[in-house]
Amino acid sequence: MQFIYPGDHSRNITMKNTERIANFALAGLTFAPLVVKIDPNVNVILTACLTVFVGCYRSVKPTPPTETMSNEHAMRFPFVGSAMLLSLFLLFKFVSKDLVNTVLTGYFFVLGIVALSATLLPFIKRFLPKRWNEDLIIWRFPYWRSMEIEFTRSQIIAAIPGTFFCAWYALRKHWLANNILGLAFCIQGIEMLSLGSFKTGAILLAGLFVYDIFWVFFTPVMVSVAKSFDAPIKLLFPTSDSARPFSMLGLGDIVIPGIFVALALRFDVFRGKQPQYFKSAFVGYTAGLVLTIVVMNWFQAAQPALLYIVPAVIGFLAAHCIWNGDVKELLEFDESKTANPSQEIDDKSSKKVE
Repeated sequence: MQFIYPGDHSRNITMKNTERIANFALAGLTFAPLVVKIDPNVNVILTACLTVFVGCYRSVKPTPPTETMSNEHAMRFPFVGSAMLLSLFLLFKFVSKDLVNTVLTGYFFVLGIVALSATLLPFIKRFLPKRWNEDLIIWRFPYWRSMEIEFTRSQIIAAIPGTFFCAWYALRKHWLANNILGLAFCIQGIEMLSLGSFKTGAILLAGLFVYDIFWVFFTPVMVSVAKSFDAPIKLLFPTSDSARPFSMLGLGDIVIPGIFVALALRFDVFRGKQPQYFKSAFVGYTAGLVLTIVVMNWFQAAQPALLYIVPAVIGFLAAHCIWNGDVKELLEFDESKTANPSQEIDDKSSKKVE
């Protein structure tokens, strides 16, 4: 992972070290409930925040993304999400739940291997020969020669633990296996998805703000699907209550705000300054999540987390930006059109592993 801070090597090293610490903290917190009792509310907050933090730092790349979300896609996203959610609800209602979950398990088995191997690759490849990381292997499908897959030996090695965890999940459906897969999906989502601009991000968050409120407060659809969907689309946190053995947090409540917070970090990196707007957006996410937990426990009812997270993230970032007088620069920022001078040097001196 390379962080591009023009002319400040020490700051790059600091960011790398910070990311490593966050990675170890997240790994420790994930396995901790196996040996010690952790309050589920604290666990939800710490796990979600650490996941967003790690995903944001991993999203900083040597070159800006070539593909970003457009305003039209952001406007369409809540409607597509609603159609998928309603389809799943009807599927669980009229088709055998076991059959649906068996098919979904197979789908997430493959998807999980890809996500876990991509998440583990940066840690594994540093211990492998350089040519294993760079030399591409091209495999063509037997009957469709035009279709091919490119991969490296390092990616094959990284897929081994991913396969183990996916097999464990498929066979046992253990909460830890579920969470490991869920965290990999979250980190990859935040790392790979790019909003492009804060305008697009605001449109997406505003649309999903309404989406979350409607499907949680006005229909039983969201809660019903979350309880029926036996797949790693939510994180499970063990509780001491036998009637409710797990607290849940949907992956969307991590990924959707996370890609907005990640954009704030890359905006700071582009400006070559300390991650000030990342800090305000991240604090906003933490505050919104804490408020969600407080309200949920107060009313003893499921809450749409984006109802509290979206205003907090946008509000904290907007207030900080207005205070510093950077509103115009922030609104004009378009990641797909940015180019950092130091990127050209990095592109010539390094090879990118796909």
